[in-house]
Formats: sequence, structure tokens, C-alpha cells
Amino acid sequence: MFFPYIYIAYSYLVLRLIVPLPLRRATRIGIAAAVFLVCQHHLIQKLLTGTMFSPEIPRACVILLGFLYGAFLLALIFTLLLDLGLLLAWAVRRGRAPDARLMLRLRYGVAALAALLSAVGVGQAIQVPEVRRVELAIRDLPPGLDGLRMVQLSDLHISRLMDRDWARAVVERSNALQPDLVVITGDLIDGTPQARRDDVAPLASLRARHGVFASLGNHEYYFGAARWSRVFEKLGMRVLVNRHATIAHQGVQLTIAGVTDRVAPRFGAAGPDTGRALAGAPADAPVILLSHQPIDVTHNAQAGVDVQLSGHTHGGMIRGVDQVVKRANGGYVSGGYRVGGMLLYVSNGTGLWNGFPIRLGVPAEITEFTLRTAGR
Repeated sequence: MFFPYIYIAYSYLVLRLIVPLPLRRATRIGIAAAVFLVCQHHLIQKLLTGTMFSPEIPRACVILLGFLYGAFLLALIFTLLLDLGLLLAWAVRRGRAPDARLMLRLRYGVAALAALLSAVGVGQAIQVPEVRRVELAIRDLPPGLDGLRMVQLSDLHISRLMDRDWARAVVERSNALQPDLVVITGDLIDGTPQARRDDVAPLASLRARHGVFASLGNHEYYFGAARWSRVFEKLGMRVLVNRHATIAHQGVQLTIAGVTDRVAPRFGAAGPDTGRALAGAPADAPVILLSHQPIDVTHNAQAGVDVQLSGHTHGGMIRGVDQVVKRANGGYVSGGYRVGGMLLYVSNGTGLWNGFPIRLGVPAEITEFTLRTAGR
């Protein structure tokens, strides 16, 4: 997945940051070897366990690996920015080389700043998220639905990192909002049902007036979507796999539809099919679509979807890096967008994948929506 590019990144970091340090050769080789192990820890996990998505190791080790890998990537970014700055300074100064002592301080500064920000980022990533309140102004919304409150959870990635205690705290914070409806837009877990049995148990306590609905994300398919769907149903959720459900609120109907993730065909399952999901839905009921990834948005808008709720991007995780993630997800990365007559909301995610547990300037969220009639 990432491995070929990591070798190039590693070589660049060693040549530009480690080799120039005024340390003994053996020390520099030792640092380079340690950094190599850090940047290859996903591959090492895959070779040892068969997957890089669910390392069944103590939580403290997961946090440490996340910190080290984050420091590696941040050091890479800062070194690249430093070199670009040096190139610009070289051009302005007409080829005059920078002061050697200044360069040494800058290289140590890059390493220290990367480590500091990685520690801060991991700390922010593993916190229980705050509530983000958003109003959804929907055209022609029936008066009976005006004021309906809905909580979205997304990308919980319940694992050794986002464990049972974290999941329980998320559930308690969600229940405290007393929502009319709870929706979960995929990537609930990392790991098998056997490994995550105790960690997902708190999800059974999620409460909402009209119930809990979920769609599946790519990570469910990595660990057996059919098995996980049965587990989620036993926990009290209604899993929407290219289908819909209709709820009645104050005498008015609302359709909640869910589609599969686009990786589903790789695992022998049907791909996302909005038409199939909406087949038989009431013609006059507003439609909220749960789609883990922010895809097919134009098609979904034309199909009559009023609101599409997605996740997957984690908001880009780091301010600045989110612009790269945005380009890899059709221009959608965080927050609200209007696509034709449809509202698209992309959650920053409630949790985070343990392989890169960093958040800097992109907070996780439990999203509380209030439906409003457009123009109010």
C-alpha cells in the first residue's frame, strides 16, 4: 500500500537529515537503522500477523509506534520544507552557502519539532472527541422534521488503540445528547469479531428515539463484512447494505439509506448501489444516505438524495496535509458541501486508524445535526 514510497522517503530523510549530523559514523548508522524499522513497522506487522490494520499488541506499544511513525513523517515534511527554503535562499544569495552552524541547529530543530508535534498529535488523536453541532438546511423539509436531531459517528476504528474504555466514553457522550437518531458511517472496527468482542460491547448501549443505523466501511470488508454485520445487528444496529429504512417522526416519514463501500467487489460483495438502496422508498420522504466514502456525490444528488453523510478521510488528520487528502477524495475532505440540490457532510471521524494516529488542527468529532427547513 505505502511501502514503495516509504523507501524513497526514508532514503531522502537519511541523506538530508541524518548523514549531515556531526555524530560518530556508528551512531548515525544506528539512528538510520532505527528509523528504517520505524518506517517499516506496517510491513513488519503485515509479515508477522497477516494484516497491518489490527496489530494485537499492548495499547502502549500501539501508541509508541504511532508516535515514532508520526515523528518520521513529520520530520520528512519539515526536512523537505527546509530544503525548499534553502534552495530559495541560495537563489536569492546568488549561490552563497548557508552558515554550517546554523544548518546544524536547523537540523536538530527539525528533529525536535517533529517529535514534539507527533507527541501532541497522538495525544489529540486518542482523546474522546467533542461534539460538533451542525444545522442541515434541507429544501422542502416537512415541518414535522424541522428540529429533528441526529448524531453521526464515523470511523471509530475500535481496536487496541480505540479500546473498550474509549468506546464506552464515546457512547456516553452520544447518549447524553438524547438524539432522535444515531447513524454510523462505516469503519467501526479494526480486527476480527473474536479480537474485538469486548471492545465493541459498549456500542450495544447506544440509544436514540428512532434507533441506530449503520453503513459499512472498507475496514469492515478487510475483516469480514458479513460476520461483522451480524455482530452489529446483535448490538442493536440496523445495518443498511444497499437498502433503506423508513422512520416516522411526528407523523412524517424520513428515509435512511445505506450503501456498501467501493472496496466491496474485491471481497465478493456488491458495490455501492444507490438505486437499489432507494428502491421502494416513499416518494415524498426526504432521504439521508449513509456512504462511508464521499463518492458518487453527483449521481446521488441526481437520484434524489437530500443529505449524504460520509467519513473515511479523517479530515486529513493534519492541517495542510488535508489538502492532499482532499485531492484523493474527489475534492471532499471535511465539513459541509452542496452538490446540486444535495448536502454532503464529511466527518473528520470519531476515532482514527491505529497505523497513523495523529491529529493536528483537525479534531475528531461526534457530530450532532439538527434538520432545518432551508430558508429558515
